[in-house]
Amino acid sequence: MKELRQLLYLVLCLIIGVCTFSGCIEEYEADIPSEDTDLLVVEGTICSSKMNKFVLTRTQALHSMTPDSYFSSVMMSPPRMVTNAIVSVRGTDGSEYMAREHSKEIDPGFYVGGNPQDGITRESIYPATGGYYSCQLGALNPDVEYYLHIEVGGEVYESVPQKPLPTEKIAEVSAVQDAPQSNIDILVTPEAPLVSDEANYYSWTYDETWELRPEYVTNMVFDTGEMKPVRKTDQFPRRGWKDATGTTIMVGASTSYEGQHIRRLKLYDIDRGDERVYYRYSGLVHQRAISKAEYEYETARRQASSEMGGLFTPQPSALPTNIRCLTSKKHVIGFVGCSLNTSEYRFFIDAENFSVLIPQIRDLVWLEDCNETDCLRMVYSGMYLCIWEDNRKIGYELRTGWAFDYQLDVRLRHAGVYIEEPVFWSLKENVSY
Repeated sequence: MKELRQLLYLVLCLIIGVCTFSGCIEEYEADIPSEDTDLLVVEGTICSSKMNKFVLTRTQALHSMTPDSYFSSVMMSPPRMVTNAIVSVRGTDGSEYMAREHSKEIDPGFYVGGNPQDGITRESIYPATGGYYSCQLGALNPDVEYYLHIEVGGEVYESVPQKPLPTEKIAEVSAVQDAPQSNIDILVTPEAPLVSDEANYYSWTYDETWELRPEYVTNMVFDTGEMKPVRKTDQFPRRGWKDATGTTIMVGASTSYEGQHIRRLKLYDIDRGDERVYYRYSGLVHQRAISKAEYEYETARRQASSEMGGLFTPQPSALPTNIRCLTSKKHVIGFVGCSLNTSEYRFFIDAENFSVLIPQIRDLVWLEDCNETDCLRMVYSGMYLCIWEDNRKIGYELRTGWAFDYQLDVRLRHAGVYIEEPVFWSLKENVSY
């Protein structure tokens, strides 16, 4: 009985504690200084002998976002692009490269719902606007400091002048699968660092291309005039290819590596059941040496993104930056690096060298004991002849197999597929540029 009274007393205390705690919860509203709202966000890098691209946007006000609208806002709302800005890359030697504003190219692979063939893209709902700026730079002088200059909304912004950093080549990019059920990891190893007695910092981005094939291939067509199959081999492409660009900037530091030489650092991975590795995949990794300050910015930005909405998440204006407003105390989000060159490495993944999980494809539509009239009806219903097994001459039946067009043409099953073979697809070995 004593134990029972103690248990009841403990339960009562817990109930009272919970009620008291819940009664102390109040809605929290962040007190954000006015100079920390409507912040300019700058994305881009100054790089020698390349087309330089810069994106200017502004932050959303926190009070305009609700939990219910956050997801739809991220997925559907167009970004707040900054238009009509004057943007240029300048050097301390007096050189200047003016940037031209333009609209972002529509991404045919980004769909917000429905069937990809319906053409419902984000840009079809929200037309592309300005806010994208680009300029072609010639060879930068390694002894000159360069910076980004922006004039917009009556304010002037500049990044801290810095000398362009040289980047060594990539020694190797390898694809590794630790176990048959594991993802395929992509690992990078730069060449020996140009400076081996101090920490080296890098950023990597990547583009990718992969091969796609139809579920079935047919070498014939049912001729509705002659009422028989006729050989036809070029009605559907046998292969297709699709391109994409990695959306994440990967960064790495050499501080934990012997001799300050990064080796086999994981950049990203691919699920073994992903369509990208069903047949053949190619990645083009871009490597750029960065400063410690840019490395710290990218690390802090990634941490803030992963903790978005947390109680102790820092405000965006707390992120480190090398961009300043010269005409007021406005904060800026972003970091503009400066590179003398970018190294690239193209690698390939061939499915036969890995444990790839390809899902079972749907079967053909079979007609058992059919005749030519039945085949005619299939053609008129929009199907294509794939199998013709005519054994009527030996006392058996006609058996045919049929497929839909999207089972035979990869362009109908995947948005953004093209059938012209990429110029690099014939390469048998990885290449460092």
